[in-house]
Amino acid sequence: MFDLVIEGASVLDGTGVAAYTADVAITDGTIREVGRVGGRAQKRLSAQGAWLTPGFVDLHTHYDGQASWDETFNPSIQHGVTTLVFGNCGVGFAPLAPGDRQRAVDGLISLMEGVEEIPGAALAEGVSFDWQSFPQYMAALERVPHSLDFLVQVPHDPLRMAVMGERALAQQAATADDIAAMQALLREALQAGAAGFSTGRTDNHRTTAGLATPASEAAATELAGIARAFHGLDHGVVQVVSDFNLLHGPEGFANEFDLVEILARESGKPLSMTWLQRDPGGEQWRAIRARTEDAVARGLPLSLQASPRGIGLILGLDTTFHPLMGFPGYIEVANLPLAEQAAALRDSVRKTRILAEKSGRLAGDGSSIPPLVDVLLARIEMIAARMFPLVSATATVDYEPPLSRSFYAIAQQRGCRALEAIYDFLCADEGNNLIHFPIFNYNEGSLTVAREMLTHPHALYGLSDAGAHVGSICDASSSTFMLSHWARDRAAGRLAPEQLVEMLTRRNARHVGLVDRGVIAPGMRADLNLLDPARIAPEVPKIVRDLPGGGRRLLQKSRGYIATWVAGVEVICDGEITRSRPGKLVRLRTA
Repeated sequence: MFDLVIEGASVLDGTGVAAYTADVAITDGTIREVGRVGGRAQKRLSAQGAWLTPGFVDLHTHYDGQASWDETFNPSIQHGVTTLVFGNCGVGFAPLAPGDRQRAVDGLISLMEGVEEIPGAALAEGVSFDWQSFPQYMAALERVPHSLDFLVQVPHDPLRMAVMGERALAQQAATADDIAAMQALLREALQAGAAGFSTGRTDNHRTTAGLATPASEAAATELAGIARAFHGLDHGVVQVVSDFNLLHGPEGFANEFDLVEILARESGKPLSMTWLQRDPGGEQWRAIRARTEDAVARGLPLSLQASPRGIGLILGLDTTFHPLMGFPGYIEVANLPLAEQAAALRDSVRKTRILAEKSGRLAGDGSSIPPLVDVLLARIEMIAARMFPLVSATATVDYEPPLSRSFYAIAQQRGCRALEAIYDFLCADEGNNLIHFPIFNYNEGSLTVAREMLTHPHALYGLSDAGAHVGSICDASSSTFMLSHWARDRAAGRLAPEQLVEMLTRRNARHVGLVDRGVIAPGMRADLNLLDPARIAPEVPKIVRDLPGGGRRLLQKSRGYIATWVAGVEVICDGEITRSRPGKLVRLRTA
């Protein structure tokens, strides 16, 4: 007898073939039959007209802290993800440096808060830090029940800090002994089943003190030595985030890409890197593509993590950043409850005063105004062409809006400054309105470049950053957006749903070394999504205060997910999270 038979679904099986109608039978968390399924079953579910896909695999999340207090990995669970990977970008919480434990913990919290914008107070309260080594960290995570499966990578910064202490924070060069010690700690973690190693090499990543991350300038000898920890092991991946010396010209780019190749060559393992259209001229992404194609032709296993939409910020009165945060007239009301704050800002006298003021250097909470806000205000009339309203009462989000819907266009229509149009929008109603501000992948005012990236043969679906940047980004929904926008809603240049599902499932699963999921076929794990192709869409993000200590974050739900199963157990039912916790830490081990 089968546990469950899903009848008559349009199966997008993860292999890239077009949808076909079939029944799928499941027993003991495994797919047993695909086709015309007879026989007895404890439950039969009619799925005519619905898509049945493998569960999605998200390679780029930052649930390193949230995994300790959130059993469900929300919001990823609401967007079809059944397996996720964290420990990306070189930041994480293990191993811990020996000696002064609190000092080591505080250092890692400062790093994570600065780089990934996860409130330090929430991390301090919500993460137990009852480990020293990376295998002990993995064991601690295993003790918490979870809805989804997850894998962990060993991040470079904690590894360096555990071995080098203050010398790591000072970015001193690693000695031969330091490198040998880091290699040994990575090897220990890999032998315990860690999925791989990650490193971050970007000027955008800073600690809360504004310092560069400990490993951001690691030399070739250090990277090569650490990478040799993979020798003799038949599993493991490497993940890299880099701005490829954006400000240092062609020579800087070439030198930085050489280091990426060293990591791939010395480890002998698949390496994926961040791929964005990030520079003002918009051409660096093409140079990354060309070097990657050349390296692959020479036998190096390189892949490019691409996002299906623009990467940027969500701005609002209750988010981490917004254009008004440094104005003295705003600071006077910044600590009021949101609705009262919005009402105070609607006062015509206050509005006139604020719009005549100059933004200061401090925000209402006493923190420094980030450089991004200074740049935004200095060029607001031009940048407003890339800023779009997200009205809280709207059902879903358009992540490819035309220029005609921008605040630049709104200001032109009203005959006012862009800042005034933005001001009026932010303080309307109860102050819940948000602004979509795509920074990367949107130079053309559309997702034309994102489409080109997604269709490249070496591209992987990635960069959701789920669990990170909680007050300014909510890109965990990008998996849902893949199917709603690229398969259905885009006016031109849509992509085949079977192609998108293959990216979300089998391609990512095989990249990280998972061969038991990502395809709907007999013998595979029953990680599945059943969804309504006419309704699938991400909803408008909202601010909630559900982090430890009442911390704030953006949360984005979805619509159209009828059910999601992890190992045959339903974790989403009609869009709602169930109480089942079938997920586990996936350990990749050498045979």
